Parts: sequence; structure tokens; C-alpha cells
Amino acid sequence: RVNPAVQRDKVRRGLKPRVTFLTEFTLAMHDIIRKIRERAKSQLKTIVLPESGDSRIREAARIIEEQGIARVLLLTPDEIDARKKEVYSQEYFRLRQKKGITIEEARSTLSQPLYYAAMMVRDNSVDGFVAGAYYTTSDVARAAIRCFDLNPQIIVASSCFIVVLPDTFWGEKGVFVFADCGIVPRPNSEQLACIAISAAELARQVLQILPRIALLSYSTTRGSGQGREAKRIRGAVELVRQMRPEFLVDGELQVDAAIVPEVARIKKADAVLGGRANVLIFPDLNAGNISYKLVQRLASARAIGPIILGLNRICSDLSRGCSVDDIIDCVAVTAIRAQLR
Repeated sequence: RVNPAVQRDKVRRGLKPRVTFLTEFTLAMHDIIRKIRERAKSQLKTIVLPESGDSRIREAARIIEEQGIARVLLLTPDEIDARKKEVYSQEYFRLRQKKGITIEEARSTLSQPLYYAAMMVRDNSVDGFVAGAYYTTSDVARAAIRCFDLNPQIIVASSCFIVVLPDTFWGEKGVFVFADCGIVPRPNSEQLACIAISAAELARQVLQILPRIALLSYSTTRGSGQGREAKRIRGAVELVRQMRPEFLVDGELQVDAAIVPEVARIKKADAVLGGRANVLIFPDLNAGNISYKLVQRLASARAIGPIILGLNRICSDLSRGCSVDDIIDCVAVTAIRAQLR
């Protein structure tokens, strides 16, 4: 690793700093992030942040406003309007009364900034919300699912990460979409197909890349595994092809056959994707969550998200270990999705 202080000292003394793979990647990654942030600026959207007590959220909000990435509403207790809270409580009661909720429970729920923010998005007072610096992923996903409706073409809410890797060859010049990494524990074939379609749409619309979708498995190549798990994934592939015939999709594939062209050729799995998948669909939540965290930590990757998909309103989750930059980038992606809604 390069010591930044040493490099700055070399510059002061007129010496050329040592350029490394890491610094070259950092510049490339900054270009990818820059494009996301610049696109968010093109049409300002209002994003509510319901965790105003977190210093990282406040600092991110300051930078977002300063750079013109989005309009930010920091939802402090003073921002919760009593009249609107009652309106939202009545609407939430209407949505959830079949689940046995009472109006008193609805009012108590809407006292939480997270649910108040979600209802602001529901009634189009704001364009999206981002939370998760304090709240858990299950908290954020539960609020979104309870306050929003499913996209009528998608039967399941899911999540994905935009992952930016140091190796600029794999994926889309180092960029991948990983799904599902946060919501559905063990999706069936139909759910897997919808997760794949949601993630591919995000890749196409937000990242503006041609999605090449691989449904991953332990099975070496299509048909080599005969167990129930492999059949579940093959079923999902067929459903994606029926629902979105324009998408490039293949599976079941081991991850090396999905992303490494040489391995794909050896394993005779190169007919569709050619070992160049950029949207990776994991067979279950264990695989997805473990994989993104390993890549993030061991490969020094950036991971933006979890981005919640499959709903008719826009929101994103955060890791509780998020940095200020993670928050900024998640707001930028949320703003872009709001532009496209």
C-alpha cells in the first residue's frame, strides 16, 4: 500500500510519486462514482434522511447539498408535522388493518422517523428515502414493504449492491450488480427470476450498461447438477427468458465460469455470456450477503447499497458500518432512480 503522507512529501520535494495499481484503481473508481453523482445533479430530487442524529448522515447531507447532488430533508423531530402524522397514521392503518393493526398502533408506528419518511415518499411529498446508518436492514426493508406497494410486474421485494472492484477487466470494467444480498432468505424459481430482472433493470437504467445476467450455483455448468437446488436455478433462468427475452441470461453457473472468459471456455459455459457477466444473482441470502462483504473487505471494493428493488416507490438501505461517501453515493443512486420513475 502507498503511504499518502510519503507521496505528498515526494510531491513537495519535486519527486514523482510512485503510481500503483491501487492508486490507478482509485482514480478509475472515482470516475465511476463521479458519473453517478453527476447524473443525479442533472435533475434534482428530494431525498429524506430519517436518521438525523447520526453525524455521518449530517455530514453527508451537507456535502450532498453543497455539491448539488440532491435536495436533502434531514428528518429531525421538529420536521414531523402533527397534522401530517395523523393523516399518515390513518393511511397506514388502512394499509395494515387486515393484519390486525389498531389505529393506536398505527399512530405509534408513525412516531418513528423511519415510517414517517416512508409515508412521505408514498404520498409523493419527497422522491425517496435512504436509511440504515442506525436502523437495521430488516427495519428499513420492513418499513418500505409495509408502506409501499410491489411493482405490479414484480412479485417480490429484493435488494442489490453496486460493487466496484479494483480489477477493471471483470464485469463491466470492474462494475457488478450483486443480488439479492439483504432481503429474501431462500427465493424460489419465480422469485429468483424477479430478483434477476429487477437487478438487471437497475444495471441498465442507473449504470447505463447492457446487463449480462448469471444465476450462480455450486453446479459447474448448465445441467451438470441434478439436485433440487440446481433445478430451482434453471427454472429461474427459463422464467427470465420468457419474461424478458431481450436480456442476456444464463445459469446455473459457477462464479468463475460466469466472470472469467478462459474458465467459461474450459467449462463450455461461454455460449451466452462468454464469461463476462456483470449482474450476479445468488441462490440465497447466505451466499449473496457473504459474497458482497468478502469482496468489499478482501478486494478493497466499493459497495453501494443495499438498494431496495421491486417496489413502486424509491428507497435505499445502508450498512450500519457505512462511510460518509457510502451515504452520498446511495443518495445519488436513489435520486437517479427517482428521475427514472
